[in-house]
Amino acid sequence: MAEQHTMLSDYPIEEQVALNQLNQKVTKAFVTGAGGFLGFAICKRLIAAGIAVVGFARSDYPQLTQMGVQVIQGDIANAEQVTAAMQGCDLVFHVASKAGVWGSKQSYFSPNVDGANNIIKACQRLNIQYLIYTSTPSVTFAGQDENGINEQAPYAGLYLNYYGESKAIAEKSMLAANSPSLKTTALRPHLIWGPNDPHLVPRVIERAKAGRLKLVGKQDKLVDTIYVDNAAYAHILAAVDLTSVAKSAGKAYFLSNDQPITMAQMLNKILACVDLPPVTKRVPARLAYGVGALLESVYLALNKAEEPIMTKFVAKQLSTSHYFDISAAKQDLGYQPLVSIDEGMLRLKQSL
Repeated sequence: MAEQHTMLSDYPIEEQVALNQLNQKVTKAFVTGAGGFLGFAICKRLIAAGIAVVGFARSDYPQLTQMGVQVIQGDIANAEQVTAAMQGCDLVFHVASKAGVWGSKQSYFSPNVDGANNIIKACQRLNIQYLIYTSTPSVTFAGQDENGINEQAPYAGLYLNYYGESKAIAEKSMLAANSPSLKTTALRPHLIWGPNDPHLVPRVIERAKAGRLKLVGKQDKLVDTIYVDNAAYAHILAAVDLTSVAKSAGKAYFLSNDQPITMAQMLNKILACVDLPPVTKRVPARLAYGVGALLESVYLALNKAEEPIMTKFVAKQLSTSHYFDISAAKQDLGYQPLVSIDEGMLRLKQSL
């Protein structure tokens, strides 16, 4: 992760304004998952604004310490560690969670559900008034197309993996905890990407190089993504809102770049950054789902820890549309994406 030291003037004027506003209201912020992709981007902005930051993470992150973040190592599922680390803070960004599509129920519910509840209880115990939760659009995904849905869409009735299920339970807890003494909001960014992305970008490139990257389904479906700087900016805007008029208190918001794009186009833009040819091979959606179901059964029977190359969730995720109406985030938070997909790809290419 490069560029540890950033100044407020390094950011777009819209972000400078928001960060200056937050600086008037907040002395010390607590960021879980501070060493992660999004958590790091949020920490960078807070430090640039002159706000003290306590970063909570499972590992040590020297780059955070160099940046001026007080790093505390701990387990989000340990209530005592969480409460001790949060003392003296007046704003919390709960970004940490176990993501992914494979693993035991306990491996997801412990950090994602128990961890969220620990954060809520610590806020209440320590009289911390503001809590922003990083959720996911997966809370509404039940394997069907999501064409321009908004926050009125219900939680999924059936989840295809423990990640979506655990995040939905945690989001409900977060929003239910909203009160005059603890204002909470939940943000649902979709497919965060950009320079230093440890998830989407390296996985796409690795699979393409191995000849294992394929499109799922005959029809190209639209998906929303969000550039990491836009996702971090939205979190800052949510903090500004909660500490002032609190329009967002008790509500959840979809977030994106507001540029729906086909999965093929998105993958090929990433591949072009490293001069790899576009992906053209396709697998029928039903076949992918069947293979995913079979592999899941085999892996479970053999008690294999590693993730199968295909799962039912991934098959559905890659063969359905996922784009969202972000009018609520625009209206309540004043959010507008500041970095377009093409500009983001230029920055990504320069970083690879």
